[in-house]
Amino acid sequence: MIKKYVLYLIGFAISVGIHAQDLQVLKAKDFDLNGKVKSCLVITDYGKELFEFDEEGFLVRTITQYNETDQDITYYKYEEGELVEKRMESYKNKVLDTSTSMVNFYSRDSLQPSRLHEKIISYDKEFLEQQEYQFDEENRLVKIITSNAEGVDESTVEYEPYKGELTTSYFHNGILEKSVRTSEKKVSGTTHKIVLTKEYIDGEPNTAKEEIFNAEDKLLSEEHFVYNPTQKKFESERKRLCSYDPTGILQKVTTLTNNAKYEKEYIYQFDSNNEKNWIKQIITPDNTYSTRRISYYATEDNSEEQPN
Repeated sequence: MIKKYVLYLIGFAISVGIHAQDLQVLKAKDFDLNGKVKSCLVITDYGKELFEFDEEGFLVRTITQYNETDQDITYYKYEEGELVEKRMESYKNKVLDTSTSMVNFYSRDSLQPSRLHEKIISYDKEFLEQQEYQFDEENRLVKIITSNAEGVDESTVEYEPYKGELTTSYFHNGILEKSVRTSEKKVSGTTHKIVLTKEYIDGEPNTAKEEIFNAEDKLLSEEHFVYNPTQKKFESERKRLCSYDPTGILQKVTTLTNNAKYEKEYIYQFDSNNEKNWIKQIITPDNTYSTRRISYYATEDNSEEQPN
């Protein structure tokens, strides 16, 4: 459950496709943080997690603390704004577990810059996996070739524009796994983005999700569907509605099912930084909480690092 906070935040970011977690460069803004944040310690009722950033805002280290003796530490290394190395260290009883700790190396092909190579090796020097990512002339991911002890797999991505919409289809060894259709709609003078994602099992439809975002890319609604093979159509299972205050801060989430309605309200306390960040979040009626201890890099307005 310790990853719950991270997954919640990343869930609101734009999806970048298959194995996106290995290609995406995360910055402070992806964690709902404003300004020149140096570190952010998240304390919840289920654990702690520390995020550290460089002065350009790139994520450079995370520490996930499960208990007093067990923790995971991940390091991120960049060159010219691109991720070149990611190290994941797992400690059990305060001792590094070399069998579950690993390093990911990323490199561009100098002769074919549209190709990105990834090699994954465990700390006990065991080769785990190698992947080759291929991009088109628009720098869109189009193919992933994965090699490991079990053999070679190929994932492909196809892009199909049609009347202002874009459908992105993901295939694994030629079998459709997911499709994402992105479109826009004018609502009361503003533009909403609609993202419809369909998941498939063995090429057959299984589940779907429709997300609607406002002009500020804030999630307005999220509806989940399950496929009815008898009726041969998707049927709504639940819907989530999000509302925000005038500054874009999440205030309430309403979940609707066929026979029930649930509401959660979000209450915040903010720090004194020029670009304010929340330092305490309470969700009612569950009364769950998250506390953030944030430190900043010095700026012209602030000559010293200031923890909040």
